[in-house]
Parts: sequence; structure tokens; C-alpha cells
Amino acid sequence: MLSSQNYSVENAFPNLSFTDPVGIYHAGDDTDRLFVLEQPGTIKVFNTVTENVQTFLNITSIVDQDPGYTEEGLLGLAFHPNFSKNGYFYINYTNYGPKRNVIARYTVSSTNPNQADLESSLIILEVNQPYTNHNGGQMGFGSDGYLYISFGDGGSAGDPQGNGQNLQTLLGTIIRIDVDNTSIGQNYSIPADNPFVSIPNARDEIYAYGFRNMWRFSWDPVTGMLWGADVGQYNWEEIDIIYPGLNYGWNTMEGNHCYPAGTSCNSEGFEPPVFEYALYVDGVCSVTGGYVYRGNKILSLYGKYIYGDWCTGDIWALTYSDDGNYVNEHLVLSGINITSFGLDQDNELLICANGNIYKLTSDEEP
Repeated sequence: MLSSQNYSVENAFPNLSFTDPVGIYHAGDDTDRLFVLEQPGTIKVFNTVTENVQTFLNITSIVDQDPGYTEEGLLGLAFHPNFSKNGYFYINYTNYGPKRNVIARYTVSSTNPNQADLESSLIILEVNQPYTNHNGGQMGFGSDGYLYISFGDGGSAGDPQGNGQNLQTLLGTIIRIDVDNTSIGQNYSIPADNPFVSIPNARDEIYAYGFRNMWRFSWDPVTGMLWGADVGQYNWEEIDIIYPGLNYGWNTMEGNHCYPAGTSCNSEGFEPPVFEYALYVDGVCSVTGGYVYRGNKILSLYGKYIYGDWCTGDIWALTYSDDGNYVNEHLVLSGINITSFGLDQDNELLICANGNIYKLTSDEEP
């Protein structure tokens, strides 16, 4: 479906550039600052008025990337809901010896709000990775105050270890943990209402599972729904609404279809995606999850889930429907490689791509 509006993508900060940006965030502290996550291992910060870029954190010395792959590095950032008082923020990066995702907490410097205390690192959780790809990386705090983290299925192709359907591993899941309280032997605790607490042969941290490589999830602040985009294998990219305890099918299913393609399977018990699109049609190749738009500048998009494709830069808007009749609108073919979407403190949409930060605009804007 085509939109009746004319949308375009513009460089939001034409005087600035970044090295492999994979995320853009605000800290929720009303300071008009934006934080850009650079995959090699740095976080840059700048005020949106002065545009004076500073290095907030540099951990390139401990972030490992296999030079033959692009899915490792510094992949996720989340600010504590009480960041303005405690200065805590959390990062998700890859390291070797063994290959693993590391979730660590850092604290902002006591003397410089634009610089982190490099010595403040506290390892919260580490998850070993058998391969270099499918590291997930997204993190975020829900309205419940708990930290949610996505992990890919471990990599290679087709989930050869069967992690997506294995509740004894955190690979292929979204987890939910309490980082404000500790338990014996670990720097976090398990929320009592996590869906797999006390279930035999299941990790208590798991919130939902059956994902291949969830590349960005986000909450709609109005409805509370958790939206996510799961990257497909060979045939289908999918958009999910994520509920606690549900199984999203990988690697028995790819989208709404049995995997491998052409095989038969029993889909009973799997939560289907709310929308899917076919791979390699008109060049699309990898979904990038976004946000339900709740800004004030593009009212035609209000309440719609905005997402895109890495290869082509296509951007779409998906409208939720109680009866399952979702409407998907094509907004623009941007031609940029969209690695991540983000929000500023006014809930206006931003886009990381090609070393720059872009914004989505419309001819309806004043």
C-alpha cells in the first residue's frame, strides 16, 4: 500500500559524522543530548543545539570484531530509568576468549556529565556465542523497571545447535532481569513474575523465545506493547509483538512458514508474526526494527510502527489492528543502509545509516 503523503529522509546533522553508527539514544534527562553508539566500541555524545561531539565512552580495547563479519562489536545501550540521579547506563558488546556477549554497567563521571567513568565497569551477565554472527544486542528498560535484552540464536545459518527452541540457553531469546537487586553469585536477580520461573529445564531469565536474531525491539509508550523485528534466514523477515512466555517459532518456522522452505511442520503453539515480507524482492535483505511513532511533527504517522530494511533503505509504517488486519504503508525508498532507528527526547524519529544520523520528514510538516 502506498502512502498519500510525501516522505523523505534528510541528514539531521549535516556537520557531523560517525564511525559505523548502530544506535542513537537520549538519556531521558531532558538535556537535549544524543548518544551515538559506534560499533567499533565508542559512544559519542552531543548537544542537539551546539552539536559539539565528545567521546562519552571508549572501550575499543576490549570490544572484539571478527574482520570478516559485521555483526560483532558494541551493539546495545540502555540508560537506567533513574540515570539523572544514579548515572548508570548499560552496554552490550562482544568479546573473545571465549566468544561472548558481555552486558556491563558503567557510571557517568562525577565531574563531567559528557564522559563515563571508564573504571566503573561492572559485568552483569555474559552469554557465550558459538559463532560470530547473530549476537542480537538490543537492550531497554520496560515501564516495569526491568532490563530486557535480546540474544540471537548463536549464529551460523539455520540455527544448527537448535538454540531457538531450547529453553536451557539464553540464545534465541529476549530476557528480562532486575539490575537493581542482586542474587547469589550474580549481579542481577530474576523478577518473580518471569514466565519460566520454576519451570523445569528452563532459564528463569527468559521472557520470550524462538527468535533468530531480533534486531531492535521497542515499546509503544501509549499501549505498552513490545514490538520487535526478527531477521529472517533465506525467505522471510518478520515483525512481532512480543508477549511473555510465548514461542515465536524459529527454527521450526521462518515467519509464517515452515523452515526449511518446502518442508512440513506443526505450527501449533507458536506465536506468528503480525507482519512479514519476502526476502530478496526488489533488493530487500534484512529488517531493522524501529518505533511506534508518538512524536508531534508527522501526525499522519502517529501510532504507527515505523521500520525499515538495511539493504535498500525502504521505510514502512505498520498500523496495529485488533482483528489482525494490519495495514502496511510504504513511506520512502531512502537508499541508505539503515542500521538502527532512534528517538530524541521529543519522541521524534532518527535513523543511523552510512556514518550519519538522518531524520524522516514529511510535506505535512509546517
